[in-house]
Amino acid sequence: MRRLFPVTYETADHQGREGRGGPAGDAWGLDALADAYAYPETPEDQAWLRANMVSSLDGAAQHDGRSQPLSCPSDMRIFGTLRGLADVVLVGAETVRLEGYRPARAREAFAARRAAAGQGAAPAIAVVTATLDLDFALPLFTEPLVPTYVLTGAGAAPERVEAARRAGAEVLVAGEGRAVDPRRAVELLAERGHRRLLTEGGPRMLGQFVAAQVLDELCLTLAPMLAAGDAQRIAGGSALVVPERFDLVSLLEEDGFLFSRYQRRRHSPE
Repeated sequence: MRRLFPVTYETADHQGREGRGGPAGDAWGLDALADAYAYPETPEDQAWLRANMVSSLDGAAQHDGRSQPLSCPSDMRIFGTLRGLADVVLVGAETVRLEGYRPARAREAFAARRAAAGQGAAPAIAVVTATLDLDFALPLFTEPLVPTYVLTGAGAAPERVEAARRAGAEVLVAGEGRAVDPRRAVELLAERGHRRLLTEGGPRMLGQFVAAQVLDELCLTLAPMLAAGDAQRIAGGSALVVPERFDLVSLLEEDGFLFSRYQRRRHSPE
């Protein structure tokens, strides 16, 4: 793996002492990736929401209903690193059903870093769902290291809410009707001390976060593949009136895959 941006005197010469534009020694091991993807400092009452998605060259976020066919070993290392840094991983109910989500596991490689940051052994999973149409017998609910959150609206069916609670999930009401208000969802998690938030999709949920303008960062893997078909792109749903500008802060490459990191442009006070 090599760093393409930002370019410094250490990365400009690919044949220099650090080789291929990356760290010396065990280039881009988990520690180096954790440093490269560290969350920025934020006020104590504010959360930072980042998304991690993969796309084909022609804009497909999935192939045959799943994102895994577009991935690669380096993408999965970054996937694991982003999870290892997060307090909570947000995911849509459809993605839970399609991809068989399991609870996040504790990883020794991140234990010291998480302890120093005051985090638990593993991030919690937060499922965003209007209907609570979920199988509460799944390990995501029966075997997590920390309780799974279920984010839903006030109009959710009471019997489904009770089923979630009986399964051990913590239900958070983040909307007046059935739908979840993305901004309120982020606020509720921040109120519980979860400031490092990560969403892994799917596209419909990411589109809701984008439309609500609560997404702070996008980590996007561009796979050197063409998929065709009618798969969704990484974010769907309602369009913004004016596209929101994000700035490139990091770009890595390996075997033709590009691993980019964009952050929302902050306007300086006048």
